Amino acid sequence: MLYVSISYSYSPDFNTPESWFKRTAGYAEIFEWLAKENKVISVKQINYEGVASHNGVEYQFINLNREKTHFPFRLNRFIKGLNPDMVIVQGLHNPIQLILLHSILNKNTKIIVHHHAEKPLPGIKKYAQKLADRFVDAYLFASMDMGLDWVKKGNISSAKKIHEVMEVSSNFYPVDKALAKHKTNASGNAVFLWVGRLNDNKDPLNVVRAFLKYAKNNPAARLYMIYHTDELLGDLNALLKNSPAGHAIILIGKVPHDDLLYWFNSADFLISGSHYEGSGTAVCEAMSCGCVPVVTDIFSFRMITDDGKCGLLYEAGNEAALLNVLNQIGKLDLEEKRELCLSYFREKLSFSAIAKQIAEIAEGLN
Repeated sequence: MLYVSISYSYSPDFNTPESWFKRTAGYAEIFEWLAKENKVISVKQINYEGVASHNGVEYQFINLNREKTHFPFRLNRFIKGLNPDMVIVQGLHNPIQLILLHSILNKNTKIIVHHHAEKPLPGIKKYAQKLADRFVDAYLFASMDMGLDWVKKGNISSAKKIHEVMEVSSNFYPVDKALAKHKTNASGNAVFLWVGRLNDNKDPLNVVRAFLKYAKNNPAARLYMIYHTDELLGDLNALLKNSPAGHAIILIGKVPHDDLLYWFNSADFLISGSHYEGSGTAVCEAMSCGCVPVVTDIFSFRMITDDGKCGLLYEAGNEAALLNVLNQIGKLDLEEKRELCLSYFREKLSFSAIAKQIAEIAEGLN
């Protein structure tokens, strides 16, 4: 079967195939696993034009030098010329492009749309999504509930088109904890980790307020915070300065992505405060290392944690709820939770598992 992936977005900051391969390491391996038994072509707009092959996947790079291509006639004609069996459109916010693509594709070609954190469009754009939905054979959402929300809002016509498939995976793996801690100098009982932006959606202030209260009765506990944007850093520093338990939270800041392997293996728990996520890269990476997630009870995190079986869930924005969950940690069988994380990652969240799910969905459309 020939799969063609198309992204209608333009990424001008990438001017070589190698730079793009590095950028997409968190999900490109899905295609690589799919390519073991199929032909896979990825069509992408970057600041480069040419063909490259990488780990069994053919990449067709096209440079239209435009941030947004509402009427991508050249791109769509190119895709048609490939004569694909299956087209995977990346993202749900390109309804016009999808409608135009469908109008020229072979009638036997199926269209799958992969959700990437987009929210249902309102107003006239909603009607464009509803029209495009007529030509979509299947949708891939990281959470079934997230897809059903699109159906409830009327942007997608039928729940039968929704399939639960993780958006990204992880290249990380378990490492001896002593070795990892030697690399990171992390210490504490227990060791908690935060990885994410310091913005309102990630809600680090709620996490910090709850953890400071937890640390008063658990003085050996430590929370290490890794972040690559610092929108709320001033507010966070004020909280730490005014708390007698402020020393329990260590601000690390930005680290190279490869170093996260050792941080996830140093930590016992990953804490997230997100109010919305399309999937959850950091949570997925943590679980691939056996780091137990303590995360908000949102659609995507429910799926990633197997409805909380692999971790602990709490209401987003609720400081008391997070503190209550943290106070339960001492009663957990941590080793059992770690094994549940690793097992569920292999079965549901790994690159090979995601590729297998996509292949099964595609076969069911024929």
